[in-house]
Amino acid sequence: QVHLVESGGGLVQAGGSLRLSCTASEPTFRAYAMGWFRQAPGKGREFVSVVTWIGGNTLYADSVKGRFTVSRDNAKNTEYLQMTSLKPEDTAVYYCAAMMDYKDFPDSSRPDVYEYWGQGTQVTVSS
Repeated sequence: QVHLVESGGGLVQAGGSLRLSCTASEPTFRAYAMGWFRQAPGKGREFVSVVTWIGGNTLYADSVKGRFTVSRDNAKNTEYLQMTSLKPEDTAVYYCAAMMDYKDFPDSSRPDVYEYWGQGTQVTVSS
């Protein structure tokens, strides 16, 4: 059983930055793509970004485009989400997820096409 472990969440003031990391527990784990989702209190799980493991192709939600950058380090089996110019509305629990088979947009933004999920890390942006 593969485990995805997120880290890097915390409390930051509006306009600040945070970097989230997500590492797969198995060194040989290879997904087609790794995504980030978030869930605010009382809301559904929202797509944030996705990056393909080969090629590093990326996709972003309109709400984070230009502020967030997703990347991956294949050697470390780790995905990153660099978040800048954070806003209070970015406050949520952030989850990383692994998509094992090819899915093109818009399917790649659907939570149900991701087979593995991390436990989540809280990001709180104060105004």
